[in-house]
Amino acid sequence: RTFLAAAFLALSAPAFAASGDAAAGQKKSVPCKACHGESGVSVSPEFPIIAGQNPDYLAAVLMHYKNGKRKNPIMQAQVANLSPKDMQDLAAFFAKQKGLDQKY
Repeated sequence: RTFLAAAFLALSAPAFAASGDAAAGQKKSVPCKACHGESGVSVSPEFPIIAGQNPDYLAAVLMHYKNGKRKNPIMQAQVANLSPKDMQDLAAFFAKQKGLDQKY
């Protein structure tokens, strides 16, 4: 059962992000700005740049902090009261932001 629940969460995270509302996510992102910057581009190497990241990835990471799969006391406290919809909205907002330009 644990495996099935984990598989369900892993497969449902992309659906969460796909249905996020970026405008709502912008309003919800105020606490995120302290570490990740105004639009998700952190000025400190201590905090990851989340602007322009894949929304599915962002939603999954937030869910992993919430369910304890990822361990970070600061992030676990930040996501403790977030609903799945909040996470969808935040993922949609930060995914739409301009991140670092990378050339391969």
